[in-house]
Parts: sequence; structure tokens; C-alpha cells
Amino acid sequence: MDWSKIKTIFIITFLILDVYLLFQFMKIRDANKYEIITETSIVEKLEADEISYKELPKAPIKAQYLSAKPKLFTKDDIAKLKGQIVILKEPATSLQVKLEKPITLNTKFEAAELSPFIKDNVLYGDQYQFWKKNDKKNTIIYLQHYENMTLYENLSGMITFQIDDTNQIVSYEQTFLEGIEKMTDGEEILLPLKALETLHQKGVLKSKSKITKVELGYSTLIQLAASQALAPTWRFVVDDKESLYVNALEGQIIQFNSDETRDME
Repeated sequence: MDWSKIKTIFIITFLILDVYLLFQFMKIRDANKYEIITETSIVEKLEADEISYKELPKAPIKAQYLSAKPKLFTKDDIAKLKGQIVILKEPATSLQVKLEKPITLNTKFEAAELSPFIKDNVLYGDQYQFWKKNDKKNTIIYLQHYENMTLYENLSGMITFQIDDTNQIVSYEQTFLEGIEKMTDGEEILLPLKALETLHQKGVLKSKSKITKVELGYSTLIQLAASQALAPTWRFVVDDKESLYVNALEGQIIQFNSDETRDME
């Protein structure tokens, strides 16, 4: 056995291994460096335009697409609504309800005022949360939730209370999404800082804006008569007024164009 040859082979093998490991290390270091530079670049661009925001999540977040279908209300559903006059139109995806005893609101409305009524008198009431009081339309809007995430501006999953001239709720309209299921396995979504960059690059997020709230919910991706697909969506509230939305999986800016959804803001 020629030990000198074996020794030479070992030395060459270790040198090759060292070169390979060094190459892999440089690759990882460069990738991490690029990520840091990219993130720094986004932050600097936002700071340059005086766009402020609270601390954003940086850890990876997983979410998935959902499927759902508008509920068709039945006579059995109507029978559960006591002290309420219900009109059910075809297709029966919406309940038009008039209250036999109107609800008097306080001068300064608080969402807690309606919580007992919704919980005890509205179908699936525990699956809705307060969204907006619209003084122009004299309405109070509640949106459906799924796993504590709002189904943003979804006309098929909301309650709209109507207020009369004496500051009483006299009626409401309800829609509801049922059969909500996860269509795909969870996958990492766009981090909110990257979503902000998209809004900034497209000119949607203006200079000197203040992001006052950031949350993750769902918006309608595809809507058919009998079903719809929902995508995880970042919502950014600007200056406590305007809401901006970004598809958290695909990165597109979402704009709700209908008159009905504009009235919800």
C-alpha cells in the first residue's frame, strides 16, 4: 500500500471539498446580502417619501386560497327570526328584514350596541364583525369573518343595517357565504413590506402617507353565480381613512370598483 499516494488523494479530496463549501458559503452570503440590500432599499424609498408605518411582520406567513358559495336561505331559516318581518326573493341569497321593534342608537354609535342583537337575533350572527358606519347612506355594515380574518368588501357575506331619520335601525339586509373550504395547502405569502413596495411603485401609496393599520384577510378572486374563490389579501389603512389592498399570494393591487363596495369605505 502506497501511503504517500493515499495521503495525496486525501489532500486533493479535502481541497475540493473546501472549495465547494467556500463556493456554497459565498452563494448563501451573497443571497442574504441581496435580501438585506433589497429590504433596506424599500425602507429607504418609503422614508424618502415620508411614508410611515408601524412595525410589520417579518417572519414567513402561510395562507391559501379558499372556496365558498352564497347561502340559499330557506323558510326554516326565516322561522328562526322572531320579531322580524322577512322578505325572501329569488334567488334566495339575500334576506330583506324589517324589525317589528326598531333599535334606538346612541348619538355616538359604538359597535358594542348592536352586538347583543346580532348574536341573539341574526342568523350566523357570531360570524360577522363591525366594518363601517356610513353616515351618507345611513347604514351600518358588518362583514363576515373566516378564522378571524375579514372577507373584505364581499357583497355575498355582509349585513347592512338601515337607519331612519330618528336614529333608529328599522331594517337590514343579510347575505352569507357557506361551505368555506381551503382549496390549496398553505404557502408563504408576500410579506407586508413587499406589498407596500408594490403600492408605492405603482403610485397608489402617496407621499407623506401614514399607514395606521395592517391586517390580513380575504378578497374575492373569482366570482361565479354559485361559487367564488377567495385569495389571502393584505389590507393597509392609510391615515385612518382609505383602505388599500394587495393580493398576498400573487402581489397584484386589488381595486373594488363597484358603487356598492365604494360606499363601504
